[in-house]
Amino acid sequence: MSLPSDLPSERANPASERIDAVSTEEMLAVINGEDARVAQAVASEIPSIARALDGIEERYRQGGRLFYLGAGTSGRLGVLDASEIPPTYGEDPGRVVGLIAGGAPALVRSAEGLEDLEQAGADDLQQHDFSAQDALVGIAASGRTPYVIGGLKYARSLGAVTVALTTHPEAAMLAFADYPIAPEVGPEVIAGSTRMKSGTAQKLVLNMLSTGLMIRMGRVLGNRMVNVRPSNEKLRERARRLIMEIAECDREQAARALDASDDVRLAVVMVRFNCELDEAQSRLEKAEGVLRRALEDR
Repeated sequence: MSLPSDLPSERANPASERIDAVSTEEMLAVINGEDARVAQAVASEIPSIARALDGIEERYRQGGRLFYLGAGTSGRLGVLDASEIPPTYGEDPGRVVGLIAGGAPALVRSAEGLEDLEQAGADDLQQHDFSAQDALVGIAASGRTPYVIGGLKYARSLGAVTVALTTHPEAAMLAFADYPIAPEVGPEVIAGSTRMKSGTAQKLVLNMLSTGLMIRMGRVLGNRMVNVRPSNEKLRERARRLIMEIAECDREQAARALDASDDVRLAVVMVRFNCELDEAQSRLEKAEGVLRRALEDR
């Protein structure tokens, strides 16, 4: 018999109480069945996620940055999401920043003891010149990690946008955020193993926040990544195909425009309006970098 806990993730899950005594297929079915609950838990939080995204977008559009702050699994998920933004959407690496308690070594080696230092969260933000113009997403499955709470307190004291992401609906850190997000995923398959359902829920929410932000910032046209940087031949070929599809031109025209601009959006504008690079740059700047607006502005 397990002792009761105030943390949902620490409680024993009846669905998996005999997971060590069943067949391999039954074991995996239990895990999958519990995973299936995560998407619905996140769906219930969509209004909260939308409000958080709108708050983040406002700061980001004014030149602010998006920070993720967490310890252990939560920190690693934040760093992962941040690291995917430059290659996927062509953003400067400094615009979306992931911070983990213990720094880079903690990505591959456990440093969970450092999460107990509340001041460390504020210190890490200070080292990155975090300001009122920025937005912070504090990530902690338990919702009471001192490192994350310290960062949220510091960010809020500056007037920055603060978001708390946890899977504990009564978490202490929710009180320190402008936008609380708390999908209720219930007990883990393995009690206390928040790398499982809690981690999956956090990854889904981070995907929504960062992808939604990039869509709002015009890095996507329809469902195409139009701000991808053609930094190798595979990506150059993808860029040429995008230009051909969007600008409705042949391969030669697409290749010529891409060679001249090294930018999918600019190349599309050049082909669509039969113009040179400087005019395409002017049109895109007028549209604040949003390709759809540039194409619709005749």
